[in-house]
Amino acid sequence: MAKTRNVFFALAMISTVILISSGCTEKDSAPKSTVYNLKVEDVLGITGTATFTETSSTVATIDIALSGAPSGTHPAELRMNSAIEDGDVVIALNPVDESGKSSTAITSKTYSQLISYDGFIKIHKSNFESNIILARCDIGGNLITSTSKTYQLAAIGTYGVSGNALFEKRLNGNTLVTISLTGTISGDSYPASINLGTIESVGGGPVVKTLNHVDGTTGKSYTNIRELNSGDAITYDNWLVYDGYINIQQTSVSSDHIICHGNIGSN
Repeated sequence: MAKTRNVFFALAMISTVILISSGCTEKDSAPKSTVYNLKVEDVLGITGTATFTETSSTVATIDIALSGAPSGTHPAELRMNSAIEDGDVVIALNPVDESGKSSTAITSKTYSQLISYDGFIKIHKSNFESNIILARCDIGGNLITSTSKTYQLAAIGTYGVSGNALFEKRLNGNTLVTISLTGTISGDSYPASINLGTIESVGGGPVVKTLNHVDGTTGKSYTNIRELNSGDAITYDNWLVYDGYINIQQTSVSSDHIICHGNIGSN
């Protein structure tokens, strides 16, 4: 009988330990969170983060922390589309205060919806200087992955302009195309496009996607691609096998003055 009591006692102790351990694990589990790094825009020296936290199953909190910002309060927003494209305000966040902090409880979207959302965060200098952007960052599905492909752009004639085109895959499958050129003239603007066919095509192929102009001062152009000019959707994976090439023009897309070009995709 004594042995039986000892077995029951031991089993009861084990059950108690399991219950306590299970309770502690559930209670002490950290909430889900995702941190995005804010990129400086019009005012140098600014750094910061935007942290998305799952406060509950129906509430998410967006915390912004800025350093190096000018004095005053700074309006902040969550907007649709990528930062390169810009887009309408979806959620007006609480402004960043003098301490560089902002915290906003979101009830219109869950944490899971936010970290897959097609959007970005933008922070302005003030209500009166909304055209000056302190910082911004892509969020959710617009996050850039580690998957990318670089294509060389060769100089044509005596223009002396050459460089490359970097295709980067976003989490949502869209593509960020960054053109980097050397030999451009400060103050000039160079139209760019993706055309059907190859650079060897007689007479050239039609423009299938108009890219943002290359800034002659920086030699850079940034374009987020979701679809072709026709409206047909196209993903990063589609570009890898696409029959196309890139043209950089001296004046306009209709001009014959092509100063730089390079094959992409299957070419």
